[in-house]
This record gives sequence, C-alpha cells and structure tokens, in this order.
Amino acid sequence: MNGKKLGMSLGMLLAATLSMGAQEVEKASAGTMNLTLEKAIEIALAENPTIHVADKEIELKKLADTEAWQNLLPTVDATLSLTDNILVAEMVTGMGRFKMGVDGTLTAVGAAQLNLPVFAPAVYQNMKLTKQDILLAQEKSRGSRLDLINQVTKAYYSALLSSDSYEVMKRSYNVARENFDVVNEKFKVGRVSEYDKISAEVQARTMAAGMISSQNGKQLSLLKLKVLMGVTADVDIAINDSLKAYESQLTLADAEAPTEELDNNSTLRQLDHNMTLLERSQKLLRTNFMPTVALQLTGQYQSYANNNWNVFGYSFSPSSTLSIAVSVPIFHATTWTKLKSNKVQIAQLEDTRLNARRQLELAAASYKQNMASTMAQIESNAEAVRQAEKAVMIAGKRYEIGRGTILELNQSEIAHTQAELTYVESIHNYLTNKSDLDYTLGREYYLK
Repeated sequence: MNGKKLGMSLGMLLAATLSMGAQEVEKASAGTMNLTLEKAIEIALAENPTIHVADKEIELKKLADTEAWQNLLPTVDATLSLTDNILVAEMVTGMGRFKMGVDGTLTAVGAAQLNLPVFAPAVYQNMKLTKQDILLAQEKSRGSRLDLINQVTKAYYSALLSSDSYEVMKRSYNVARENFDVVNEKFKVGRVSEYDKISAEVQARTMAAGMISSQNGKQLSLLKLKVLMGVTADVDIAINDSLKAYESQLTLADAEAPTEELDNNSTLRQLDHNMTLLERSQKLLRTNFMPTVALQLTGQYQSYANNNWNVFGYSFSPSSTLSIAVSVPIFHATTWTKLKSNKVQIAQLEDTRLNARRQLELAAASYKQNMASTMAQIESNAEAVRQAEKAVMIAGKRYEIGRGTILELNQSEIAHTQAELTYVESIHNYLTNKSDLDYTLGREYYLK
C-alpha cells in the first residue's frame, strides 16, 4: 500500500513538474521562439528601453550642436507700436523751453532690426563643446550596449545552467524512482528489509523536490532573460542549447589578453571625454575676457503728432541706422572663480580616472585568474562525472547480487548528481567570467 501511495504522490509531482515542459513542447510547434545567444543579444539591442533612451540622448546632443552654430546666424526682429502722448516732455536749453512733441497726439512706429555676430569667441568654443558632448553621448550609448550584452550573455548562461541542472535532477529522479520500484517489489516478497524500502522512498522524494526546485529556477531564469531582451512575459521562448556544448570552446587564450586593452573600456573612455569637456569649458570661460563684435541694422517707419486713431491715414517717414557694437569685458570677478573651480574639477577627474583604471585592472586580473582556475577544474570535474557514473553502476550491481547496501546505492547516485551539477556549474563560471572580462576590456563582438 505504501508503495502505491508513493507511486501516486511521486507521479503527481512528476506530472506537475513536467507539465510546463510539455506545454513548451506543444507551444514550440505553434511558433515558440527558438533562442540562441546571438539572437537574444540582437533582440535585446533592438527592443531594450535603455538602448532607446541612449539613442534619444544622442539626438538631443545633436540638436544642441545645431543650436550652437545657429547663434552665428543673423537674427531679425520686427516691432509695431502706437503711443498716445498725453503729456510730452519739455527740453530746456539756453534758448528757452521746447516741447518734444504735441500733447494729446499719437505716434506710430514700425521697425525691423537685423543683428549679426561678427566676432563671438564664446559661440565658437560652445560649438566645439557641443561636438565633444555628442562624442560623450555616443560613448555612453556604446557603454549601455556593452553592459546590456554582458547582462544578456550572463542571463543566457544562467538559463542554460538552470536547464542543465533540471535535466540532471530529472535523470536522478527517474533513477531514484526506478530504484524504489525495484526495492519495493523485493520488499513485498521479503528479499529486502523495510529499511531499504524506506531509504529508497526518501531518496525518490528528495530527488522529486530537487527536480521541482530546478524547474522553478529554470522558469525564473527565462523570465529574467525576457526582461533584459525587452520582450513581454507572455512571449514563449525555447533554448535548444547546453553548457556542455561550450566545453570545446574554452581556452586559456581568452584569459591572456593584455591590460592595455583597457583603453577600450567604456568607463575610461567616458572619463576621457569628460576630461576633454572640462578642458573645452575652460577655454569657453576664458572667452569672457575677450571682446565681442556685433553688427546691427535697423530700419523703421514713423509718424508723429497724429490727432486720430486711423493708422492708415497717417503720414509715415522712413529712417535707418547701421551700427557696429564692440563689447569689451573689463572686470568680472565670477569668471576668475569659475576658472579656479574648473581647474579643481580637472584635477578631481584625473584622480577619479586613475582610481577607476586601477580598479578595472584588478577586476580584469581577477576574471582571468578565475578563468584559468576554472579551466583546471573543468577537466577534473568531467573525470569526476565519469568516475561517478562507474560508481553508480558498480553499486547497482553489488546491491542486485546482495553484496551491497541501499545506502551505498543512494550515496553513489547522490555523488553522481553532485558531480554533474558541479561540472556544468564550472563551465557556467568560466563563461560568466569571460563575459565580464569582455565587458571590462570593451570587446565589441556583437556590436555592428
């Protein structure tokens, strides 16, 4: 009776656990997206909102650049005015007092003014500043793409790890279930003790729980990958890939890149662009000590001393002026303060970049060391899996002929499961460290 109950309960667990997998197979035939690492990155670069934000930032900087050079274009303004001279002012001279108009009359003026910068050093420097700002925005966009590629790559490998772990736990559960069926049948005929039956039952239940946990981890890892790709949760994806397929691609050569490649690191390049911006800002501040020259052309029609509001009946007379204005700054205390502040910011940024490079060199060295040590582990772990498989076979034969115990059989299967999990995890660790190293060194494998 206990054997039947166990079979029913484990069967229900297995059915619940595998139901999602069956649904995925069914959906795959109906149009599920078969995902590879390259395709996942391609979709993420096209759909992830952070990339769209970075691209729009570049557009804004280009508009600011256009606005900067437009300050060199002439400006034209027009004004129309109608004034009621209620009481006109008087001008007093040695020859007497003179009214500057007629009280109670109307004055109409229409004017157009053209202003043209002739020499505007601040505008010239601002134009160069905005062009440098575009380069910074482009580098930030590149950095966002590299960061997204790193995140998607690691999420993809995590999904593979969850999937492979689930397959290991599923196999272990099936073996434990088969072992229990065999032991239970022997118990019924009195060939084994109740202890053996209970041990086999506990083993099967433990593996079932582990399989369910692995299935949940697999679903969560796929959901995280969807979020990074910028697709909705209702989109069905399937990954026909395995970490074991990458073992042949793992080489120590990837861990031997020179640290000089840090020059391609996006963080350092952004700091370099910020340094150039500060230097350009310093030149812009110095233009506050330089004169500016502007040309102004004004033309107008005016009519004075009108006794009614009929503008169209007025008699207008034209006039025009042309002037060149030179503005020479003499003393502005705030300019000196701003220059000193700018120099402090430059020194501060130099220290920040030096510290950032040291931190990145340390991180790169750490990733390389992890990759090298993982390479040594992978070969050992692969051999451990082969030895564990052999141990399971021997333990099974010994138990079958009555020379071994159920404890040996369970322990050998647990060791086999742990060896396989450790093996795929070591491959995962190598690949994630390589992804982090690629990001740190600014490698552009997937950027077009």
